[in-house]
Amino acid sequence: MADPAPPRKTRAWLTLLPVAVFALLAVLFYRGLSGNPADVPSVLINKPVPSFTLSPIAGLDLPGLADGDLKKGEVTLVNVWASWCVPCREEHPLLMELASRGDLRVVGINYKDDPENARRFLVTLGIPFTAVGADPNGRAAVDWGVYGVPESFLVDGTGTIRMKWIGPLTREALTKQIIPKIEEIRRGGGS
Repeated sequence: MADPAPPRKTRAWLTLLPVAVFALLAVLFYRGLSGNPADVPSVLINKPVPSFTLSPIAGLDLPGLADGDLKKGEVTLVNVWASWCVPCREEHPLLMELASRGDLRVVGINYKDDPENARRFLVTLGIPFTAVGADPNGRAAVDWGVYGVPESFLVDGTGTIRMKWIGPLTREALTKQIIPKIEEIRRGGGS
């Protein structure tokens, strides 16, 4: 005698299971991707800057950059940028503004860029940096935990990373988060 067929209710549930799993995953991915990318936590916060030494950009009268440069007692904004990056161009006036402050040093890491294009970018838009290191293969950026350009890091005078900003700087980010953090670090806080 043949086995009786399973009840139709069980078969219907089994056919809906993949659809339900797909819907659940779609909701989870949407929630994960719809947040502010600047809110992505960094494991480097409150840790020393990674060890690195970057050569200067050829043809630019600025020194290169190394981890030791970030341990000289100054609050420093490290900006990771590239000439081919459209948001880098958009945030550049804000970097120029930050560079004019008396309480902050602004330096750059030029990410996977052609030296002539990087030089032309800075000569055309202005040079906010006191030093720029060329990172032609992106190795230093990987060590910093960079997801993509632009990204910026606030580093205290001991070389400890106190803040990471993912994406282009905005006026709102400056006034509500970055400048208050600079002032907090200068008062001796920041962790």
